[in-house]
Amino acid sequence: MLDEAIKAQLKGYLEKLTQPIELVAALDDSAKSRELDKLLQEIAAMSGKISLRRDDDEPRKPSFAINRVGTGVQVRFAGIPLGHEFTSLVLALLQVGGHPSRATAETIAQVQNLEGQFRFETYFSLSCQNCPDVVQALNLMSVLNPNIQHVAIDGALYPDEVEKRQIMSVPTVYLNGELFDQGRMSLEQIVAKLDTGAEQRAAEAIKAKDAFDVLVVGGGPAGAAAAIYAARKGIRTGVAAERFGGQVLDTMAIENFVSVDYTEGPKLGAALEQHVRNYDVDIMNLQRATKLVPAGESASGLIEVELENGATLKSKAVVLSTGARWRQMGVPGEAEYRNKGVAYCPHCDGPLFKGKRVAVIGGGNSGVEAAIDLAGIVAHVTLIEFDDKLRADEVLQRKLRSLPNVDVIVGAQTTEVLGDGQKVSGLVYRDRADGTMHSLSLEGIFVQIGLLPNTEWLKGTLELSPRGEIVIDARGQTSLPGVFAAGDATTVPYKQIVIAMGAGSTAALGAFDHLIRTSAPVAEAAAA
Repeated sequence: MLDEAIKAQLKGYLEKLTQPIELVAALDDSAKSRELDKLLQEIAAMSGKISLRRDDDEPRKPSFAINRVGTGVQVRFAGIPLGHEFTSLVLALLQVGGHPSRATAETIAQVQNLEGQFRFETYFSLSCQNCPDVVQALNLMSVLNPNIQHVAIDGALYPDEVEKRQIMSVPTVYLNGELFDQGRMSLEQIVAKLDTGAEQRAAEAIKAKDAFDVLVVGGGPAGAAAAIYAARKGIRTGVAAERFGGQVLDTMAIENFVSVDYTEGPKLGAALEQHVRNYDVDIMNLQRATKLVPAGESASGLIEVELENGATLKSKAVVLSTGARWRQMGVPGEAEYRNKGVAYCPHCDGPLFKGKRVAVIGGGNSGVEAAIDLAGIVAHVTLIEFDDKLRADEVLQRKLRSLPNVDVIVGAQTTEVLGDGQKVSGLVYRDRADGTMHSLSLEGIFVQIGLLPNTEWLKGTLELSPRGEIVIDARGQTSLPGVFAAGDATTVPYKQIVIAMGAGSTAALGAFDHLIRTSAPVAEAAAA
């Protein structure tokens, strides 16, 4: 089941168990149950602190629970957590077995203090890189608070449930039988949604903070690099980020990060945050900036960043690294059917469309790669490109053309997403050559048309390009003194992780140079 290298690594991890645990399997005669049984037997044989037993009364089969012996602490999986969820399995084993998590003491206390009964169900797919964050967060919460229960469900093994609940996007989380949320969520985000007073407490804490020397807005690769380079100068550094890791968290495979043969977005995002936390950096997560006030216009005489929660941060210099997000089509029906057939992550949601007809919007590398991946899962893929030709690399186009279940339509403008009120049923497009309208019957639409910079909140404050990107010079300096920028939100020509990191470092060094020059004493007049 597990190869020898993985077994050796897992056995080493299981040496960290401090309390006995038992694996309780619910199985039937299916091949997947036999597969799960073999996996659990292998795990149980790795540690004297792990026992295994059967209890087939659980309605979902195959499934299993990880129990802390003699307590009510439990984590449950309905499925076989391999692929992207193997890390979730390892962490669940360790945390139920008494090994502490890396969550902050503040967040752990928040979870432990939640009152009420919370029964969570998370539907995931093994190919989803967004799902483990949610599964791991809710698993940890169920370990920390006896009022919280969680079961992680592989949607591919329970298609009847998926169909009944009309789940067309993962991760999808239910709380006490009602839809709670969809998409990637961090532990802090989930807790904040449950703890209604958390946002106000965070705002009050931020208001009490002293001014920073360098404030970084955004926690992606550019922001992380900027924070590290600033902190290493020994100056007071802060990071305000909506989600640490940024857009990189939505990236599947990363194979062009210099010196690293292969990694994945969530893994890199976690490493970025951990590296920043190794320094004396004040990290403020779940914070959305809404306004930038130049030093010359603020009452404090410092640059101010106003946040959505009403708090304001002050700093002598600021590095803007707010990144970008998936560009939407902006057509009728898109917003209405988001997560109901309209999707933006083929790796995450593709398995939910097995045997169905889907479209991919966009003929660049991302769109063609998505069509290739989906062709191995779905019944048929139609790729729709606005331009008169595909823009993807030729090697990708050759692969696409070799697939028998893919059609390509170029010179087409999608004008509407169709649906039955519950889910997508098709789309309408206009032939740009002759203006004729056409419709396609579909059950899924994957939008892959590039990125949009997160800079709307900066309009009218500093110089932006026609595309909404922050205009910067070679040092990362913007049109405002003391305000620097880096990464995908800027006019840097190539949107790549390694380039964003370099740009973040450049911006931090530019900010430090600005501080040195603006704080230097005024030269004394020459003696008469």
